[in-house]
Amino acid sequence: MAPRLPAFFVGRRVIVRGFIVSDFAGHFEQARRIMGKLVRQGRLKYREDIVDGLENAPRAFIGLLRGENFGKLQIRVGPETT
Repeated sequence: MAPRLPAFFVGRRVIVRGFIVSDFAGHFEQARRIMGKLVRQGRLKYREDIVDGLENAPRAFIGLLRGENFGKLQIRVGPETT
């Protein structure tokens, strides 16, 4: 049986703290440069779920709310351009 979460945390003196991304807005440019470099080097991987066609957007959105997607959910409404 899984432990009850509050008792699990208290017994281990775990501290859980949320944060808001905008609290760190001053670090955005530096983070963007570092993260971009890591992605280009293949050292940082990310997942995205791409659904083709605007007609599939409602079903994709429902799946997003149910947690059925992986990473960032995108709806592709036209051909990719470079």
